[in-house]
Amino acid sequence: MIYDDTQCTLGEGPLWHPLRGELFWFDILGKRLHSKTRHWQFNEYVSAAGWVDVDTLLVASQTALIRFDLRDGRQTRLCDLEADNPGTRSNDGRADPQGGFWIGTMGIGAETDAGAIYRYYKGELRQLFAPISISNAICFAPDGTTAYFTDTPTQKIMRVALDAQGWPKGEPVLHIDLSATDFRPDGAVVDAQGNLWNAQWGAGRVAGYAPDGGFITSFDFTARQTSCPAFGGDDLSTLYCTSAATGLDGADEGKTYTTPTTYKGQAEHQVIL
Repeated sequence: MIYDDTQCTLGEGPLWHPLRGELFWFDILGKRLHSKTRHWQFNEYVSAAGWVDVDTLLVASQTALIRFDLRDGRQTRLCDLEADNPGTRSNDGRADPQGGFWIGTMGIGAETDAGAIYRYYKGELRQLFAPISISNAICFAPDGTTAYFTDTPTQKIMRVALDAQGWPKGEPVLHIDLSATDFRPDGAVVDAQGNLWNAQWGAGRVAGYAPDGGFITSFDFTARQTSCPAFGGDDLSTLYCTSAATGLDGADEGKTYTTPTTYKGQAEHQVIL
């Protein structure tokens, strides 16, 4: 089912704000933040967000992490994000259970090894993993002990253990291997039971995997370039998914979708600035 008819060139970063009961998402190439009733235009690429309070988002842009006021659109720059590199932009990101915000970067033309993955926590931005070509699937186990991510061209979703403050400890290890398939892992979210739900670019679906990495089921959408899922709704059992129209001309491409499920999501975690 189509949730919103707005056709995004590159829809990404859906966020269900638990205090507002409202879905936000981005059109990266359109440089816009969307909700069901309004949108905000930026002057550079924007891609992902976390919530700070009822009226404030942390927004990842091409060159910075920004404190964004939903009431008046006021922007306060928190820190630079590869601001000295005009060839990269932000991509996938999500808040972790400890209150940190993970954000990936990538080349504007998806150049090999141009990006990295960072974590912003209590005023500090620290690079975690590099090089990365297309950062995606950043999400977290409910107990805060594990993070997941992918470099999409590898077709491998990795996991890494986290310490009590949410920083990685040890090296990432393979969690889900899609390299022998046609599935290209894009954005992902973990539900309250620890299942990982991954949008698979070009396949028109969000696929679910158990905590051990085993396949559970998938939800299909009419847009082929499914990009990122989010759980929301009154009981967090509604699955939303963004998509991208770039390179395609179908009427349903680039729209934002929704489907009921029997699974329950985690409430998105608050970012601690």
